[in-house]
Amino acid sequence: MPRKSKRAKLILTNEQRDQLTSTAQSRTAAVREVERAKILLKYADGVSISAIQSTLNVSRPTFYKCIDKALTMGSATGLKDKYHRPKARVITAAAKAWVVNLACTKPTEHGYAAETWSHRLLAQHTRQQSGYDCLKNAAKATIQRILKEYPTQPHKVRYYTENRDPEFNHKMHDVLVVYHDVNVHNEQQASGQTLPIITVSIDEKPGIQAIKNVAADLPPIPGKRTFIGRDYHYERLGTLSLLAALDLHTGHVIAQVHEHHRSCEFISLLQELDEFYPPASLIRIILDNHSAHISKETMRYLATRPNRFIYVHTPTHGSWLNLVETLFGKMARTFLKHIRVASKEELRQRILLGIQEINDAPVVHRWKKFDFAQN
Repeated sequence: MPRKSKRAKLILTNEQRDQLTSTAQSRTAAVREVERAKILLKYADGVSISAIQSTLNVSRPTFYKCIDKALTMGSATGLKDKYHRPKARVITAAAKAWVVNLACTKPTEHGYAAETWSHRLLAQHTRQQSGYDCLKNAAKATIQRILKEYPTQPHKVRYYTENRDPEFNHKMHDVLVVYHDVNVHNEQQASGQTLPIITVSIDEKPGIQAIKNVAADLPPIPGKRTFIGRDYHYERLGTLSLLAALDLHTGHVIAQVHEHHRSCEFISLLQELDEFYPPASLIRIILDNHSAHISKETMRYLATRPNRFIYVHTPTHGSWLNLVETLFGKMARTFLKHIRVASKEELRQRILLGIQEINDAPVVHRWKKFDFAQN
């Protein structure tokens, strides 16, 4: 037979019981307060300590602390933690600076194999090499708090592209001037008017994967499966490259899909542009520095069409300046998203169908920010 507790019985007023019941049933109160409210209610109802411990899965020390506070200072106090006077800071500012400085180096500089620091490795090195008494027992959590105080994340890597084009600003200025000129013409031109200069943005989207399902997709079933089910396994059939020219005046897209992106494919796109636009118009092309754009084969073709094309190159590593990239982003978010095909030919047809859908409801892409072109 369990031994009867020597602690006094907890007597609750109706108001106190209502408050504890409300807290015990709350879904927004702190978990520890909900747990303590349940302990106090059961203890006040005469439930044994063993039964309460078994039902609520709490330890004896937790139970005793809660009951003792309620018996001495009231049920409301029994729900709260005791006030603890904050301890004086142990880790000095110099020690913290040492940790932050260490985090700004690479582990390889200190003889480790890792490329980036983990908090555990930082704590280990700090304990062994810091020379500060306050860091001799530094744990992983200690390092985390220090790095959070002086925001540093040595375990993360974010990629960037170094500006290697000495003419970057000049080339960017030229591109933005073209966009400004296009916007002015679009606002002033009458519908159906033939422009003396037609501006198109050209780029390639290589490596579009033809992926085949090895099992059929499962359709959504209301009330059972709200999503499309797809087998994790798939078969790679190869890749295709999309060459696209975006008309910045009308939003019309001229596109070709090929196995490769070489000079002959690029020349084929130029020929289609030449046939599509009126012979009297000058075609101004915004494009990057791909070798196919300036190869000997391409130059020989351009020589056969004098005064027909004008190149405006984006800076090296400045593909974000090419408006056709916004078209590729739209494609990736729409008909190319989650695409599965049975063959590369089906992928080609699906891409061309998607381009046709875009041309059925064309959207004029505009560059809106021209602060870079003020210099």
